[in-house]
Amino acid sequence: MPHFLVLVKQVPDTNAKIVVNGDRVDLAAVKMVMSPYDEFAIETALRHKEAAGGEVTALTVGGPAADKILKDAKAIGADRIVRIDNTDALDSNGLQAVIAQAVQTLGADVVYCGKSAADTGAGSTGPGLAERLGWASVSNIIGASFDGGFSVMAPAQGGQVKLTVPTPAVVSCDKGDFKVRKPNVKGIMQAKKASVEVHTFDAPAPTVTVVAHALPPAKPAGKSYEGGAAAAEVAQLLRDEANVI
Repeated sequence: MPHFLVLVKQVPDTNAKIVVNGDRVDLAAVKMVMSPYDEFAIETALRHKEAAGGEVTALTVGGPAADKILKDAKAIGADRIVRIDNTDALDSNGLQAVIAQAVQTLGADVVYCGKSAADTGAGSTGPGLAERLGWASVSNIIGASFDGGFSVMAPAQGGQVKLTVPTPAVVSCDKGDFKVRKPNVKGIMQAKKASVEVHTFDAPAPTVTVVAHALPPAKPAGKSYEGGAAAAEVAQLLRDEANVI
C-alpha cells in the first residue's frame, strides 16, 4: 500500500506585521499558520492517494505549538499526523538530517513538500532531502497526473515540461493548477480528536548561526515633478536610476 509523506511547516502569517525587538523578530503576537506552498503539497498527496490508494502522513518539526498545523492537515484529509519534537534552531543541514531519519523510520514512497517555506524562502529542503535519501527529485511542480504511472508538470524555459517520476521520490510543489480543498465539519471534528504521533531524532550541530535580525531600510521618499519643463530630468532619472527606458 503506497505511503505519501507530506512535510508541513508552521510559519508566521504572511499578512502579519513583522516587528524586530533588539536583534530578533518578535513573534509573540503573530498568528502562526501552515506555510502556503505546503497546502499545495497536501492537496497533491491527497489526489495521489485517491488515484492509487494508500495513506497520507503529515509531518512537521517543532514543539507542541506546531500540532495546530498538523490538525489542520488532518482536517482536510491526512490519515496520520506526526511531529518530530525539536525546538532547537536548526539550520538546513540539521532539518534535513532529522527529516531523513523520520522518512527512513516511517517509510514512504513519495515525500511531498512546498517549494519553499514562507519564513526563510530557502527552497532547499526537498532537494536536500532527496540527496540524503538517494531518491529521485523534482522541484516546483504545478500539476500532477496519476493515470498509468506518476508524472508531473514543471516550469521550463519558455513553457512547461511533463516529467515521468520514478519512485521513491521527493517532490516540491508550487502553486498548482488545481484548487486546494478546505476542511468540512466532519474533518474538523476528527482533527480535534486526533492524536499527534511524536518522535525524537538527533540533529547535527548547526554550522550556520543567525547573528541578528533587522528590517530592510525604509524606502526613500518619492519625488514629484510638474510641468513640461521637468520632462528631460524625469526621462534621465527613468533611464539612469530606474533602468526602465
